[in-house]
Amino acid sequence: MTATHELPAIAIIGAGPSGLAMVRWLNAKGLKAVVFEAADGLGGQWNPAGAHTATWPGMRTNTSRVMTAFSDMDHPEGTPVYPTREQMHAYLQAYADRFDLAGAIRFGCRVEGLAREEGGWRLDWRTEQGSQSARFERVIVATGRQIKAEVPQILGLDGFSGRLGTRHTSAYDGPADWQDASVLVAGCSISALEIAAELAHYADRVTVAYRRQRYVLPKQIVGVPTDHVMFTRVAALMAEKFPPEAVAEGLKAQVLKVAGNPADWGAQVPHDNVFAAGITQSQGFLPAVSEGRIATRPWIERIEGDTVRFADGSAERVDGVLFGTGYALSLPFLAPEIAETLQLDPVGMDLFAQTFHPDLPGLAFVGLYELLGPYLPVLELQARWVAETLARPELLPAGEQMAQAIAATPPEFKRPPAVPMNALAVMFARLLGVEPAFGDWPRLERALAVGPLSPASFRLSGPDAQDDAPARTAAAAAAFGHIVSDALTPEEQGMLGALAAE
Repeated sequence: MTATHELPAIAIIGAGPSGLAMVRWLNAKGLKAVVFEAADGLGGQWNPAGAHTATWPGMRTNTSRVMTAFSDMDHPEGTPVYPTREQMHAYLQAYADRFDLAGAIRFGCRVEGLAREEGGWRLDWRTEQGSQSARFERVIVATGRQIKAEVPQILGLDGFSGRLGTRHTSAYDGPADWQDASVLVAGCSISALEIAAELAHYADRVTVAYRRQRYVLPKQIVGVPTDHVMFTRVAALMAEKFPPEAVAEGLKAQVLKVAGNPADWGAQVPHDNVFAAGITQSQGFLPAVSEGRIATRPWIERIEGDTVRFADGSAERVDGVLFGTGYALSLPFLAPEIAETLQLDPVGMDLFAQTFHPDLPGLAFVGLYELLGPYLPVLELQARWVAETLARPELLPAGEQMAQAIAATPPEFKRPPAVPMNALAVMFARLLGVEPAFGDWPRLERALAVGPLSPASFRLSGPDAQDDAPARTAAAAAAFGHIVSDALTPEEQGMLGALAAE
């Protein structure tokens, strides 16, 4: 094993959106880092050549260009509402170029070990030239959440004899292979439903099976991106203020108002409680169901050759099965002692504010949660907060306080299936001291309350405030004709009044 010298004191694992935001903000605080990236290029999931990419040619984001960006840089003029994979990769490359990040990245370096070492952490990695190792004072893990594809155990799956076989949606590379085939898509995730909707135009028959029917939001609501409407500050504050039952009822009412009940489209009946059912997103899935181009079934009971038998007793012969059944959190390079301290499992780990553990000082985790909604604004806020705590350690709570916070978290909130992005965005913004107060921005009050949680809205005040942030916040809120007036409606005034009441 060869020791590598003259490296910065901070190591970042991963050069996807999380790692890029992290090194950019460390640089802003005068802190230097080296980024270890297994692929030959940056971008993580958005890198078409990346080993772990789960994207496919022509794939588009399910969040708008306004919300799929960092606060320092908008997408180029002419970018569609929902950028393609290729446009997202180009955006991240341009971001790295703008802030001169590529020089900090060591491509083709696969991290194989992370362990404690006196005075810091030992990182082991492998390149084409062999194994190397070095000690760092601090390490930031930013490898991403969607790496290890999960395929459920199903009786007879190993003996499936359909001509197209089985695969996870992470291996989907477009509809060409599925032309005129009978396809089963298993799962109710966004990727599962989006792929099913695409295949409905090419395959002979498409069936979707899932354990529970989720409520399905479209990508746009009367021309406005759904992430601009659903993930607001008011929604986050109400979730903090009111009992879960009331929040669930309010959310369900909003979902039904804009998207309807899946059962009314011909899909299955969801659980009455929207949190128990869950929420997913697809622009074309429910219309395809209503037109008979997609059939829905309950979960798979067993497989016999090329025949799939479902829990309701029905059966169907299929040529291939695509599993859109999510990902397990996978950090195989962590030393067993670290994994045990974190209580790491395929769903999550015990962390203070999704980032630190009091018994692992100098180690941070960025972007390893599963979000409902846009990732990039949240990743950037978390990266800014981590960079600020490394520059000013006094901002981080004492280890005892972090341990108490972890212990006080109810079990059901330690491993939630997906966290709404507005909840985490507001949390990180408060920790960083950049969450804008409505009263400080009277001309932006409506935009801040019920407009999108745009990246620019977190540059209004506090560390790294920008002079053009007010104008950019207003522009983001007004995009797509969403927030066209400064004045709060009576209903919005009532919501803010309820939130302000003791």
